Amino acid sequence: MPGDAAAQERLQAAVRRMCDRMHARGPDAIGFCDDAGAGLSLGHRRLSILDLESRADQPMVSADGRYVIVYNGEIYNFRELRQSAEREGIRFRTQSDTEVLLELFAHQGEAMLPRLRGMFALAIWDRQVRHVFLARDPYGIKPLYVGRTKDGWLFASQVKALMTSGMVSNAPDPIGQAGFWMLGSVPEPHTWYRDIQALPAGHSAYLTESGMQPPRRFRDIGDAWRQGPIPVPEESMVREHVRAALQDSVQSHLVSDVPVGVFLSGGVDSGSLAALMKQAGSIDLQGITIAFREFSGRHEDEVPMAVQLAARYGVTHHIRTVTRQEFNDDLPQLLNAMDQPSVDGINTWYASKAVAELGLKVVVSGVGGDELFQGYSSFQRLPRLVSRWGRLSRLPGAKMLSRKAMALAVRRSGNQRWQHAPDWLRSISGAWWLGRGLFSPADLPALMGEDQAAAATQDFDPNSWIGRMSGILPADPRLALALIESTTYLRNQLLRDSDWASMDHSVELRTPLVDAMLLDALTPVLAGFAGGAGKAMLAQAPVPMLPDAIVDRSKTGFGVPMASWLAPAATLLGETHASAVAADWPRRWAMTVAGAMP
Repeated sequence: MPGDAAAQERLQAAVRRMCDRMHARGPDAIGFCDDAGAGLSLGHRRLSILDLESRADQPMVSADGRYVIVYNGEIYNFRELRQSAEREGIRFRTQSDTEVLLELFAHQGEAMLPRLRGMFALAIWDRQVRHVFLARDPYGIKPLYVGRTKDGWLFASQVKALMTSGMVSNAPDPIGQAGFWMLGSVPEPHTWYRDIQALPAGHSAYLTESGMQPPRRFRDIGDAWRQGPIPVPEESMVREHVRAALQDSVQSHLVSDVPVGVFLSGGVDSGSLAALMKQAGSIDLQGITIAFREFSGRHEDEVPMAVQLAARYGVTHHIRTVTRQEFNDDLPQLLNAMDQPSVDGINTWYASKAVAELGLKVVVSGVGGDELFQGYSSFQRLPRLVSRWGRLSRLPGAKMLSRKAMALAVRRSGNQRWQHAPDWLRSISGAWWLGRGLFSPADLPALMGEDQAAAATQDFDPNSWIGRMSGILPADPRLALALIESTTYLRNQLLRDSDWASMDHSVELRTPLVDAMLLDALTPVLAGFAGGAGKAMLAQAPVPMLPDAIVDRSKTGFGVPMASWLAPAATLLGETHASAVAADWPRRWAMTVAGAMP
């Protein structure tokens, strides 16, 4: 919006502070575009991955001079889009995906969005109409936040960058903070702060002189699950379909002008991706495994299986051991990097640190495989639990007995959420919340104050909260869980943590299993298969397929020995009851990360 010279000077200074805060996201180049007449300032930090020359730096101006883009992410099909545009007479000056985005928008406007395969948070300034177009990828892999100031609006890839501007209030968002305490991550579009909101995944919006227009959805990943299963041919044909779709996604995610590595755990997701990357032509593929002495010789130890996978598929293997002392030393930097409170992300932060130590800028992660292929045990366990609970609750005296049992569970665990089990187990949403939950609504007044807690959770119902995050759920409970996991835990925690944790080390993290085109290709054919079949097909996609020892191994997750680490770290953090920290580390860790927020 137009403003006086002093206001423009304040804005430009704020944008430069924000870029300084995000230095690690783009240490290779920095650029600005200031339009005093419009009251606009754009800043960008670049991590050079495609077209390493300065001609591809941002902000980038369109060939006709009308549009200016700042953008974070990668468009994996940009070369195909470029070739199509060239056939229509569009000419390009760089070899970057940024310019393809910019020129597509100049010629097609927001109609280009469904054609994009990739992860993106973008802003395009229209000098003629004087508005900013914002858009974010369908899964929400890349974050985009908009902050309200007394003079107008700011937007950035990080909440903490907006707070660094000095122009956005730090007043709390009750729903955002309550969501964190209950689930361990802040639910979008809310953030930790009242005046900052995330642009929802799969949405676009315009910032105009009259304000921010309501976001408009251009893609809802939930539609893939809501359509349900389609008639499929015999299983062998489905396996070939799955293999082809995975090969296509992996090949797309390898587009780069710098080497691409892979996180290599001992599991099906990362093992399959590493094998498919090698088969797609990755030369001297670097695989990174994180090791912990506390896990040595135990089931949680990923190293033995990762070594076996690396040898089988010809991956150059690097094992990086992380110690408790290193965690203690790194804790201030880690908390500073964490953009919003989360009870996860430490594993990805250390894996990304190891990637950067090898001189790599890009790494592939297997995140999202459990949501796409229904790999969590909850996909089988929770539907059975809800069904059985429905039958048991109709028995005489069941209500009184269940209340007594849950009261005992609360006393033994100290976790108030169990008091809600008789009601929450009536629905798949409630059962999911009970399993994923951290704190109970009853705990919130002590954590965030009576007034804030009341504002956030009056008439609390997990079904309504899930509905706001996930939309209409499919009738099939397994498909409903896949949608819930993808639009809550995956989006609000795993993907967000992947972004801040990797970017703090100037590493771009790519997710071939979190891909809207892959989702469209696989969900209809996998929806009709029983639990576990999808993960088996993922393991069978490489040639040769993954070893039986990997496939048959029970899931461990990408874990960190936080319980043993946090007990001695409690002294560093000012805690006085180290044993309590170790006994209930997720909730104590939640208090730690929340306390570190500005």
